[in-house]
Amino acid sequence: MIAKSGKSQLSTQDLALLGAGKVGYIRKMNSEDVTARFPEAPQLDPGLELWALFGADGTPILLTDNRSSTFYRAAEDELKTVSLH
Repeated sequence: MIAKSGKSQLSTQDLALLGAGKVGYIRKMNSEDVTARFPEAPQLDPGLELWALFGADGTPILLTDNRSSTFYRAAEDELKTVSLH
């Protein structure tokens, strides 16, 4: 779809599909974020600083306390990484 400004607009789903299997994003999280976002995750001690690697569509790939591990895993899966703040 082309907006009046002349810029194309993609839905969130379309954008996620563009990077499927090619792009991953790394996000710093605390244990409370994990519990809220992933209710099925095991109970974590409060206040832990964690790093997560997600696929372009938001699928969780890795949760770790070591930031470097997210980059190694992304490289293994041949994903280009981006960081979210």
